[in-house]
Amino acid sequence: MESILRSAWLGSVALLQLDDPSGYPRLERALIKQLLAQFDALEQMSGLAGIVLTGTPQAFAVGANLAEVSALSPLDALRFSRLGQRLMQRVERYTKPIAAAICGYCLGGGFDLALACHVRIAAETAVFGHPGGSLGIITGWGGTQRLSRIAGRARCLEILTTGRTLTAAEAFASRLVSRVVPAETEVNAAVALLEAAAAAKQR
Repeated sequence: MESILRSAWLGSVALLQLDDPSGYPRLERALIKQLLAQFDALEQMSGLAGIVLTGTPQAFAVGANLAEVSALSPLDALRFSRLGQRLMQRVERYTKPIAAAICGYCLGGGFDLALACHVRIAAETAVFGHPGGSLGIITGWGGTQRLSRIAGRARCLEILTTGRTLTAAEAFASRLVSRVVPAETEVNAAVALLEAAAAAKQR
């Protein structure tokens, strides 16, 4: 079963939820293309205060589908890498604010996606990391640069080279998230933040 994208409106905020039957969304090619299409469509809508990107209670996203990636030819692997880079750049440069509401695991490419968002709010249960470091691989979606800019070179090197994970509290201390909230309130907190920002612009 593939990971899927669900969408809904919460007032003037669009909610995009990464979902998967396993509870652990993976950034597969089909899902990345769905996200890009949704961002294009939403950008044309008037009255949009922003977008909240979230996952499941188990995970925000756990990176690429390794079974899918391992079956790619070298050329297709290059195309997949560029597709992921395109998504991260689209999020980072989006004309409306995008907030990541993170619960559970936020790993690998999922961590890259969260870092590309303009603001990140984490549930107390959130866990962040790049496990590729312990497998001898490194992210190719810009996470190395964004992580270093946000958390600093030392913390970036620690995460990428050891593969160790950070708790929500550690992520907050490292400036990776702006707020830590009780589990199951992260989406509401992100929506409230975007609505407050939109209201402040109208004053």
